Amino acid sequence: MATETPKQIPATLIPGDGIGPEVVEATVKLLDALGAPFSWDVQQAGMAGIAQGGDPLPEATLESIRRTGLALKGPLTTPVGGGFRSVNVRLREAFNLYANVRPARTLVPGRFENIDLVLVRENVGGFYVAHDYYIAVGDDPHAVAVSTGTNTRDACRRIARFAFEYAVKNGRKKITVVHKANILKALTGIFLDAAREVAQDYAGRVEMDDRIVDACAMQLVLNPWQFDMLLCTNLFGDILSDQIAGLVGGLGMAPGANIGESAAIFEAVHGSAPDIAGKGIANPISLMLAAGLMLEHVGRQDLATRLRGAIDAALNQDQVRTGDLKGSATTQQFTDAVVKRLA
Repeated sequence: MATETPKQIPATLIPGDGIGPEVVEATVKLLDALGAPFSWDVQQAGMAGIAQGGDPLPEATLESIRRTGLALKGPLTTPVGGGFRSVNVRLREAFNLYANVRPARTLVPGRFENIDLVLVRENVGGFYVAHDYYIAVGDDPHAVAVSTGTNTRDACRRIARFAFEYAVKNGRKKITVVHKANILKALTGIFLDAAREVAQDYAGRVEMDDRIVDACAMQLVLNPWQFDMLLCTNLFGDILSDQIAGLVGGLGMAPGANIGESAAIFEAVHGSAPDIAGKGIANPISLMLAAGLMLEHVGRQDLATRLRGAIDAALNQDQVRTGDLKGSATTQQFTDAVVKRLA
């Protein structure tokens, strides 16, 4: 009887800038070893996009993602000056990637043990969309700076429902809504109200509480184990997602997923680290774990579980670690150790 060939899933692959091509190459090698079903369309963005066609987010890259609805992205650099907006923000806006998912789980011993948190961030509203401008006074064109944020009730309900559905699907028991409704009464008050409204549909299945953002930041350091999932507005989610990454060893251990109704982009959330680019010492775990989230998104939980297990074994049984994890392995050596675990 003939063996059925696994269906190939078209996906856009963006190598990115700095260490991006190195960690992307490592991740693709791992996915190949897993037998992952992706068929890659390689496109450029960031500084590589400018070098290729004068735009950090070329139309060819956008068109590829429109076609595939799926992308794995290395870190990108947005040029300073020249009027270029953040490429990551432009991608979120172009595909309405309203949900940002940032898990943080302990993989190596550190200051905090047994961390297992998931942060869900509203990704297209609030202050972070950078609707800001200056007002001139006298001879000073930049005398006054103004920034405006917008949250709609519908968008707040949408991200809240996404978070509660994620909790149900992944066996999470509690969502903590993070806000500043004592001061930003309208902008974050509507977020809190919408979450409370949605939470009623999940009573008895997922508990909800809330924290003011500054108190939450402190409690994440004092007792992070009290939290299960965090649901945040855009700006607060950006800040706290980096904080929870710090609980598990830094941004090199932190994957990210940006999910909308018609597309999903998975990424390493760290920067392009040009200071170590080309040296072969970058930690590829962030993008590897992001690839695990991508596998889950396309229904291959089996492969995602194997991927995470191989990373865990390479780190903790084989003791193969890159320099940021107090080891001496190169990117290639760590990748080879993970691939060997899949053999």
